[in-house]
Amino acid sequence: MRRIPFPGNPNGVLDNLIRVEGTVAGFRDTPPIFAPVEVGALDQLTPERLQHSIVGAFGFIPELPPHELAFFAKQMLMWFTSSTERRFGQWEYLTWEQIMRADGKSPAYRTYLVNALTRITVAAKPHLSSARTIGTIGEALVLAGTGLIPEFSGGVDRILNRPTNAAWIDPWVAYLRSRGVQFVMGQRASRLRYGNGRIESVTVVDAGGAANSVVADHYVCAMPVEKTVPLLDDPILAADPRLAGMRELLTDWMVGIQFYLRRPTDIPEGHIAALGSPWALTALRQAPMWVGDFATQYGDGSVAECFSVDISDWDTPGILHHRPAKQCSAQEIANEVWAQLKSWLNTGTGWLRDEDIHSWHLDPGVSWSGGVAHNETPLLVNTVGSYDHRPTAHCAIPNLFFGGDHVRSNIDLATMESANESGREAANAIIDAADDPAPHAPVFPLIALPAFEAAKRIDADRFRAGLPHILNV
Repeated sequence: MRRIPFPGNPNGVLDNLIRVEGTVAGFRDTPPIFAPVEVGALDQLTPERLQHSIVGAFGFIPELPPHELAFFAKQMLMWFTSSTERRFGQWEYLTWEQIMRADGKSPAYRTYLVNALTRITVAAKPHLSSARTIGTIGEALVLAGTGLIPEFSGGVDRILNRPTNAAWIDPWVAYLRSRGVQFVMGQRASRLRYGNGRIESVTVVDAGGAANSVVADHYVCAMPVEKTVPLLDDPILAADPRLAGMRELLTDWMVGIQFYLRRPTDIPEGHIAALGSPWALTALRQAPMWVGDFATQYGDGSVAECFSVDISDWDTPGILHHRPAKQCSAQEIANEVWAQLKSWLNTGTGWLRDEDIHSWHLDPGVSWSGGVAHNETPLLVNTVGSYDHRPTAHCAIPNLFFGGDHVRSNIDLATMESANESGREAANAIIDAADDPAPHAPVFPLIALPAFEAAKRIDADRFRAGLPHILNV
């Protein structure tokens, strides 16, 4: 982001990120809680201090038995001290629900620590999702929150100070065009033509149905997996059978809706999590975080607040219409989301008022036909064992490369960080394939603190000997 110029910013687009220091946790029919998102700089993060920090971080959850919270912290400590061999050889093939031993635990444990933490962060179902993926993102968030990681000196939680297009995408497009990149819009890839051991061309179709053949030296298939799979025909799969694994990958929905309000709410600034809400809602007040006067810059002048909400569970019945989001109309979705938000945030606060709603906007990627909801923008869900089916940036076809959230990465989650890493890996693969002497783009591994290395070495020996983790009791 620092490399993308932005008027008045010495660090380019990076300076459009602003720090968020707190978050609101909402519970149904219970007063919400404001909590800091940063633990603060610890002198040294030992396994014992980590366990105590996790207990402290989640101790505010109502009706959660202390012994179950302690068990959750112990399981997280087991992840932090698990070797790479165990993470990929065992955790990858267990669900988060299994690792957290949800059976027999209290409703609060299952609702908040097993279900809500996965649904609101990665739209993942705990009974399907790889425990390795959930552990990876959990570790990254915990370590970022400690204040120990120099790369997070700007804060573990940062958001853009204006709409994403204005703050980032439009300057990025302008910068790339200045570097000679050409954007061709309104074209859909319909076929990769394979011959003579290479991709010879790609067929693209415009909105009117006219097809054209495009020839290039290298082809980067940087599309979501559900758009990529139809292009992998029999000749391509014969050339690299491993690519057939992409057919086994699953996607799920995580879609946004914005409520435009006539008056600002009194909700504290920062991310908002409606923990345990049926549709796994998270939200953010955008107006107070954006530069300039919101009412004069956006809308018809009467809107003072944009309350942006993510819906991460589209398969669980709601509290108003008692149907999953996929079975609701757009208006019913808006009504249901607002009803859940009020139940989770309004107790003792009255933050959300019906009379303040000016209008709302649901992500246009969701559409309806024949009474069935469709989503053009699902995201990859890292199900148990799915890592085995995911491609790398390069494949057996020498001039075909892949990018996207389904490509293997250190981040291992559908995020902007993994998109960045995926692009770097594709660029490096092209450099290698072209025998170009240019230096590689750096690819950054996740932070691993030295305090856990000794325990990981012991666990690696135990895993190779077929023994369980020392804490797996």
